[in-house]
Amino acid sequence: MPPDPLIAAADAADLVAALVEAGQTVATAESLTAGLLSATIAGIPGASAVLRGGLIVYATDLKNSLAGVSADTLATDGPVAASTAEQLAVGARRRCGADWGIGLTGVAGPDPQDGKPVGTVFLGIAGPQSTEVLRLKLSGDRWTIRVGAVRAAVTELVRSVRGE
Repeated sequence: MPPDPLIAAADAADLVAALVEAGQTVATAESLTAGLLSATIAGIPGASAVLRGGLIVYATDLKNSLAGVSADTLATDGPVAASTAEQLAVGARRRCGADWGIGLTGVAGPDPQDGKPVGTVFLGIAGPQSTEVLRLKLSGDRWTIRVGAVRAAVTELVRSVRGE
């Protein structure tokens, strides 16, 4: 049973409100969360005014073909890396025509991936002015790590949209 079936509904409502107030939109490129972030945002009334769309790029090759992560980045840094999260965020923003792009990639477990331990998550946020990447260290089972990544993405995007 998931630890929180509502995931981050209150925070997602804050995100939708902040985006509406700013007159801005968001798009996602999700690997480890496989659409959970977009679904969380879409669950909030009024989301259609701000959610442009999302790319589920669970397979490594789709990070390149759908989200525009360079083949060189994937070959050199791998699918779970800060550079990959940055390019996922930029790709989501550009390909969906949004003001903000979120890129999420990481290791939900149960096994490490490409030398990265379980719970390693990279969150990219591409906005109108700049792009930033955060490295998260989450713990728990697959679901808990994925939910934690969604919560972090929502929280950080609210801060970014509000200029905090």
